[in-house]
Amino acid sequence: QVQLVESGGGLVQAGGSLRLSCAASGRTFSSYPTGWFRQAPGKEREFVAAVNWRGDSTYYSASVKGRFTISRDNAKNTVYLQMNSLKPEDTAVYYCAARVGGFIYYIRDYEYDYWGQGTQVTVSS
Repeated sequence: QVQLVESGGGLVQAGGSLRLSCAASGRTFSSYPTGWFRQAPGKEREFVAAVNWRGDSTYYSASVKGRFTISRDNAKNTVYLQMNSLKPEDTAVYYCAARVGGFIYYIRDYEYDYWGQGTQVTVSS
């Protein structure tokens, strides 16, 4: 069993930055591909970014590419999402997800096995 705990959310002005962290329990987390998703009020959950288990292959949604960076520190069992140049439309609850096994990154929510409780990100205009 893996538990994921997100942190780092908050209120920021447009153009600002935040760094989200996803801390995982379990010794095998370092072998799990991981992703970030978000869900805005009244909208479906959407993919944001994903990273393979080694941390050397990443993928981003078109809406965040060039502004967000996903990374991981397997020694710390933690995945990060650095968010720069934030926009009001980035406002959402952000979720971390981990998948048991796999050698690439994954972009569909049904491909993941474990989810965190989410952290709120609010960007004011």
